[in-house]
Amino acid sequence: MAKSKTYTKEFKFKVAVEMLRGELTAAQIGSKFQVPSSVAARWKNELLDRGAAVFSNNLKQPPLISEAEIEQLHAAIGKLKVENDFLHKASARLRR
Repeated sequence: MAKSKTYTKEFKFKVAVEMLRGELTAAQIGSKFQVPSSVAARWKNELLDRGAAVFSNNLKQPPLISEAEIEQLHAAIGKLKVENDFLHKASARLRR
């Protein structure tokens, strides 16, 4: 059984915009981007249906990392910096 191919959102957008331009037929676009023309048509319809959301005021995306995780990472960085400084000084003493 063949594994279905996955495409990036950027690629889907590029194909959908090409479909909207109408300069090429769906079959030509499918051939150009190596996707079935029915898939390209579906992406075009999704862009038309949901494209208005780009201009909504609700586009603020949640942060990819929480404040607690940021604090935890800062603590780890601090600990590593202290260890690194200690080892740097210790190795300098050993080289004398």
